[in-house]
Amino acid sequence: MAEDCSGVVERGIADLVAYALDRGLIGEEDVTYAANLMLDALGYEPTGAFVPKEAVAAARAAAERPELEAILASLLDDAVERGVCDPGIASRDLLDTRLMGCVTPRPSEVVRTFWERYDESPEEATNYFYHLALDSDYIRTYRIARDRKWVTFTRYGDLDVTINLSKPEKDPKAIAAALEKQKSGGAEPYPRCQLCPENLGYAGRLDHPARETIRLIPLTLAGEPWYLQYSPYVYYNEHCIVLSEKHVPMQISRTTFQRLFEFVGKFPHYTVGSNADLPIVGGSILTHEHYQGGRYEFAMARAGAREEISFAGFDDVRAQIVDWPMSVIRLDGADPARLVELADKILTAWRGYTDEAVGVLAETDGTPHNTITPIARRRGDDFELDLVLRNNRTTDEYPLGIFHPHQELHHIKKENIGLIEVMGLAVLPARLLGEMDRLEQVILAGEDPASVPEVESHAPWAAQVLVRHPEFAPENVAGADPAALHAVIEDEIGQVFAQVLECCAVFADDEEGRAAFARFVAGVC
Repeated sequence: MAEDCSGVVERGIADLVAYALDRGLIGEEDVTYAANLMLDALGYEPTGAFVPKEAVAAARAAAERPELEAILASLLDDAVERGVCDPGIASRDLLDTRLMGCVTPRPSEVVRTFWERYDESPEEATNYFYHLALDSDYIRTYRIARDRKWVTFTRYGDLDVTINLSKPEKDPKAIAAALEKQKSGGAEPYPRCQLCPENLGYAGRLDHPARETIRLIPLTLAGEPWYLQYSPYVYYNEHCIVLSEKHVPMQISRTTFQRLFEFVGKFPHYTVGSNADLPIVGGSILTHEHYQGGRYEFAMARAGAREEISFAGFDDVRAQIVDWPMSVIRLDGADPARLVELADKILTAWRGYTDEAVGVLAETDGTPHNTITPIARRRGDDFELDLVLRNNRTTDEYPLGIFHPHQELHHIKKENIGLIEVMGLAVLPARLLGEMDRLEQVILAGEDPASVPEVESHAPWAAQVLVRHPEFAPENVAGADPAALHAVIEDEIGQVFAQVLECCAVFADDEEGRAAFARFVAGVC
């Protein structure tokens, strides 16, 4: 082995083990063990001159040490050069996760520490668990930092907008591997999906991410085994996933409400909700029952009441229609069991509800259309449940969904509107980053966006933006401030997101829609 290559590997391992020691991922007794695991992962055989304890001690004593991203990059670059790792991002991610798995505490240790901290307080437990996810590189913070985020003030208050760049695009080999597996058919894969608890410690493959660094906290919800983990892509602070031990499809039911309240009872500083259980209005993974939560106040939680309402027999439950672009019933009370009982009545009523005057049909040819997106949180000592009414019916005019982003908004958002966006946080496609940058260049140059292929889909919208902001029209744009235009484009995207949510309202906020909403509420009890 050449001198320079051996230096890269041995120095990188020493730096990585030193990092793990400093972050409390391992103890002094683990240094040699961890270094040897990394040597095996990297397919590298050192000489007897390499003494892990001495190398790590020297790394810790150094005046400066590279950041984690740089340490891993140097080891991966060397592995690619030596033919140990393919250059594609999927292959590199498999290897760097294996390296970090060498210094991530065992699951039993994590679970034990979590519940010891929980005895101090639920917040202490989640603080420990979240920082472990960060320190172990399960959440790649250096990728998260590249996400574009901003806040837009709308008629409904401040809405959060993000263009998420932390989830890497699949490389060609990963795409080919997934396609080949689809063609071959046969037995179902292992793990069956990315949410199955069998992912714990899984080395991954080109079409399935490595999970040596994932850790799961066992929970009991409604008498059944569930787990708590964090999302590796962190759309918001402490973005967690609560998943069933069983690989069963998503289902919204009375038990769903019970589980959500039990969760916020255990972790009162977290919000938790479920995607709907039907295509179009559901999330991206409907095959494995799971919820999403975190330590974050979403815009919907800050929304006030549009109208106070009541349900017969539930005088102890405060109810209101939320002032929100979508159709939301909010329930508040001290007794979660009473909220569950009323929520179940609302769900049952909505499953079978039809109002052709506003395009709501419970089913067509036996296919159900109505469901609910529920979100639970605590309000001091009280419990709160938001029930977002959803309908996934399609027509020739709206083939992607009547209550789905409409065609004129697809240039910004075409994808399903799931739980996170329902609550007021837009997760926009990565393509927008380049398209918006290019659109700003086109506007500043006084060109017509319709004549530029990269941004022609945005041309009708851009024309409307320029009407509202004539200072950037072609005849006025000379000398315009690029930063000011950038702020305008971000704000206008946020306004489009508000329109997207309005499209998803089964009862529009107009005279006809409010009357229809009132008819539904009146028929619940």
